[in-house]
Amino acid sequence: MGIFRRMVNDCIRIGLQENVSSLKALSLKCYPRLKRYDVLTYYKLCAISRASGILKNYRAFTRKGRRTGVPYVWRPQLVTCYGFQIKNGKLLLPSKVGERIEIPLNGHVRRVLAVSSLQVRSVTLTPDRLSLSIAREIEHIKPVGVMGIDCNLANVTAATSPSGSIERFSLSSAVIVKERCKKAKSQMKRNDVRVRKRVFQKYGRLQKYRIKWILHNGSRHLVEQAKRGSYAIVMEDLRGIHRLYRKGNGQGRWYRGLMNGWLFREFQRQVEYKARWEGLPVHYVRPFGSSARCSRCGHRLLSEENRKQTCPNCNSRVDRDVNAALNIAAKGARFAPVASPSEAMVAESPTGNPQSRWR
Repeated sequence: MGIFRRMVNDCIRIGLQENVSSLKALSLKCYPRLKRYDVLTYYKLCAISRASGILKNYRAFTRKGRRTGVPYVWRPQLVTCYGFQIKNGKLLLPSKVGERIEIPLNGHVRRVLAVSSLQVRSVTLTPDRLSLSIAREIEHIKPVGVMGIDCNLANVTAATSPSGSIERFSLSSAVIVKERCKKAKSQMKRNDVRVRKRVFQKYGRLQKYRIKWILHNGSRHLVEQAKRGSYAIVMEDLRGIHRLYRKGNGQGRWYRGLMNGWLFREFQRQVEYKARWEGLPVHYVRPFGSSARCSRCGHRLLSEENRKQTCPNCNSRVDRDVNAALNIAAKGARFAPVASPSEAMVAESPTGNPQSRWR
């Protein structure tokens, strides 16, 4: 793992010096210089691939104007896509020619890998963790409708079309966990860097794992609902929304901290990969006007207390989150047509030029 880390850092250094980040260009520059490492060939190729991904992320951050340090891999690690085998509940990793390292797998991993349709694509090994990337062939489900998902700080609302059913899942416990961990860390007054670091790491892990479990339950529930109804999943493209909560935008410090800690992207990531694992399509739409326009007539709504809204045009009264979910489902209906295809015919005009007419 230490040798692999040094190879990745050498590739990163060469990529920065030569101003290359693509896999092909980096391979041509780095592979001759990795001959001094006495390791198997495919470990060198995986190190180059790992460095290419890090360099691409670094280029993307710098293009967006974000301040970031020079990339460097600190933790020992080993990533490989070749040469490993799984036999008798053990992972066999080659270290040298004719030598292998045996890593026993726990019961959960063995049960997952017992499914014949699964394939292990890559292995990532660190001093305290082993990660296996698995893949399988899936049969894509033809959707009969769409499920629009409106993700908020404390809840998630899903509306299906054309049935119009509403499903809500609370995420308020995730907000409570974050506030409790934040309060516990703020009350740490001991002037000892080592103790403070250990306590902060403890509450950071606690917050991470609890919130991840809460988001996992909510995303799994929504994907199961969509699978039972054969719905395509539609969500808002919320990238860049944190720019609304910067210093100087007129919000208080506590509110900015609360909204900037909103883990909408993690929830959407979990929903997306679980839906694609089940063969359900996932689409993203623009969030513009989803909460401000009436889902019935499209008129601009008037806000009331307790997240209620009224429409002055059709006199309807609806919850803000439900209205947004219905609008998202309506926007995503174009991705999953459920009506019969239109008929097309070509008619001959009096001038002799064909005219296309749609019915």
